[in-house]
Amino acid sequence: MNDSSWGAPQTGYWGPSDHGPGQGAAPAGPAYDAHYAQQTRPVPIVPDVPEHGGDQDVEQGAARLSGPLFRDEMPQARPHPGEVPQNPEPMPHAPQPAPAPQKKSAGRDLGAAIGVGVGLGVVIVASLFVVKAVFVGVVAVAVVVGLWELTKRLEERKGIKAPLVPLAIGGAAMVVAGYARGAEGAWVAMALTTLAVLVWRMTAPPEGYLKDVTAGVFAAFYVPFLATFVAMMLTADDGPWRVLTFLLLTVVSDTGAYAVGWRFGTHKLAPRISPGKTREGLLGAIGFAMAAGALCMQFLIDDGSWWQGLLLGLAVAASATLGDLGESMIKRDLGIKDMGTLLPGHGGIMDRLDSLLPTAPVVWLLLVLFVGSG
Repeated sequence: MNDSSWGAPQTGYWGPSDHGPGQGAAPAGPAYDAHYAQQTRPVPIVPDVPEHGGDQDVEQGAARLSGPLFRDEMPQARPHPGEVPQNPEPMPHAPQPAPAPQKKSAGRDLGAAIGVGVGLGVVIVASLFVVKAVFVGVVAVAVVVGLWELTKRLEERKGIKAPLVPLAIGGAAMVVAGYARGAEGAWVAMALTTLAVLVWRMTAPPEGYLKDVTAGVFAAFYVPFLATFVAMMLTADDGPWRVLTFLLLTVVSDTGAYAVGWRFGTHKLAPRISPGKTREGLLGAIGFAMAAGALCMQFLIDDGSWWQGLLLGLAVAASATLGDLGESMIKRDLGIKDMGTLLPGHGGIMDRLDSLLPTAPVVWLLLVLFVGSG
């Protein structure tokens, strides 16, 4: 191809030699080409270096903006090989090992709790199957102690003075009346206890009368009246087995909720009331109680059936959970953790009666519907 076709001298050649025309002179035609063709030699093409201010400077400037100057730092020269830098850049921190997962704590003295629970169980079962009247006395004592704990905490934390004397006497009478006269006797004793609370409080100054008697009536219904349904279960021919079923299902429900919730619980059930309770624990309570209910109704209750036990266990899990949440609400309002310290590992008597009390009328009613009252 003819070089003149590019319209300019080809870049990359040195030009004519010293014996030819001067640099920059126009070629001398064919004679020049023939004479100097062999004396010209190609050299490697050197890329053009753009002048300062071109596009390359813009790109280099952009690159510099992303370097140390962009972070308001002075650029530092790289040290020569073998030279120790005067201000070495700090090395990135080594990755720290992840903290070891902490073991879940049960949150109570399990040894003391198990020991006290077994001791109470022995006393209850022995009194239940030996002499029924002794078991009624155990229930009456538990009611009186529970009333003392409740009224004491109300006075300490809220300044509410519910009259303990008429509550204790009326509560014990309520349990005995429920065992001796059934539901009618329990209602009559409840009414008389309420009247006694109203009259007893009149002997004190009128300030705070309304809140004191209201708390007294609430305490009479919450503790002794609900406990009378346990005494009424005992009046049936298979009464001890009915009471044992009621106790077993409530304890199994609480144990299932505690075990499953402690091991697998992640979703809070009612965080504003009881942060320790989880939905997984509720499912554990339902599963454990339904299984225990099917076994108890099939083998312990006369004319009972396993499917009735499934329904009974479901109802017990629901009522026990609601009862536990109810007392948790009371304790949160009072600003306390336990109602008492009488039972090591458990708290007070009321801390053990919280799920039993509201469950008693539920079990009594369902047993009457399933197998009758006899």
